[in-house]
Amino acid sequence: MSDDKINNIIVVGASAGGITAVEMLLSTIPKNMDAAIFVVIHLSAGANPNAIRGLIGRHATWPIEIPENGTLIKRGKIYLAPADNHMMIKTGEILIANGAKENHWRPSIDILFRTAAAAYNSCVIGIILSGLLDDGTSGMVAIKSAGGLCIVQEPEEADYADMPNNVINNIDVDYRVSLSDIGYILADIDSREECVPAPTPVKLKKEAEITMRMASSYKQTQALGSSTIFTCPDCGGVLTKIDEEDTPRYRCFTGHVFSERFLEDQYLKKTEETLWVAMRMMEERKNFLASLIRRSGGTASPHNTERKQRTTELETHISRLKELLNKLSIQ
Repeated sequence: MSDDKINNIIVVGASAGGITAVEMLLSTIPKNMDAAIFVVIHLSAGANPNAIRGLIGRHATWPIEIPENGTLIKRGKIYLAPADNHMMIKTGEILIANGAKENHWRPSIDILFRTAAAAYNSCVIGIILSGLLDDGTSGMVAIKSAGGLCIVQEPEEADYADMPNNVINNIDVDYRVSLSDIGYILADIDSREECVPAPTPVKLKKEAEITMRMASSYKQTQALGSSTIFTCPDCGGVLTKIDEEDTPRYRCFTGHVFSERFLEDQYLKKTEETLWVAMRMMEERKNFLASLIRRSGGTASPHNTERKQRTTELETHISRLKELLNKLSIQ
C-alpha cells in the first residue's frame, strides 16, 4: 500500500550537466524528511538507468528506485524516471508510459511536474537544476498555479544555465540558491505546518488527465486553449495554443507539446531539411541532364540546347539554396 499522507512531494528536473547536480542535491536531503522525491534527467533512449542510479546515488541519503507502471509511492524514497519513458504521478501511484515526447524529450520534466501539481497541488516542491533550453519552465508554472513551491539552482553555479534562467525569467521563484543550500531549505519547509492541499486548477487537471491517458481527441485538446494555423512539426496535426502567463505552449491532439522557443527551433530544422532535399533533387536532375548531353555526344541539337539551359538554371538555383542554407545555419 502507498503511504496515506506524505507531506511533501519533491520533483526534480535536470538535463545537460544534471547528473553531477542531482548527485549533490540527493546527498543533502534531510534523512527524516516527510517526503517522496521524483527525478527526471534527460537521458538518451539507449541510456542505462541503473548506471545513472549508481552515479546519482553514491552519496544519497535515501534509497533510489527505478519505478514500474503502478509503483506505489512511499515516503523516504527517491524515484528515478526510466530512459525513454515518461514518469507521471497520480495520488499514491506512479505511472510509467511511452507516450508522445514533449519538447522532443521522453522522459519529460514538464510532464512529471504537471502531473505532480495536478495530483498534490500545494504540497509539491519543484526543483530545476542545470540544463539546456527550457524544459521544466511550463511544469514549474503548473506547480506555482497549484500553490506549490519553486526552487531553482543558482544559474551562475550551474554547468548549463538555460533551464534555471528560463524559470527565473518567466516565474516568480520562491528560492534561487546554491545546490548546497537546498537541503537546508527543504528541512525548513518540512518543519513547518502540515501541508493542506488546495484546489487544483481545472485546466491543469484536464491536461494531466489527457497526458496520463496518452491519447486525446482534437476537441479535448482544443478545450485547453485556442486553435492556431500552425501544424505539429512531428506529425502534422493542428496545434492548440495553451496560454500560461508569459510561457505559452503548443499541443497537438496526438500528444506532442512544444514551448515557443522549441517550436521555432523545430520549424527552422524542418525548413533546413526541406531545403537540403530540394538541393539534392536539383543536383540529381542537373547530373541527369549532363549525362543525357554526354550520351548524345554533346551535339548542338535543340534538345541539348534546352538541356544546357536547364542545367545553367539549376546551377543558379543550387547556388542560391546554398547561400540560404548558410544563412539559416548561423541564425
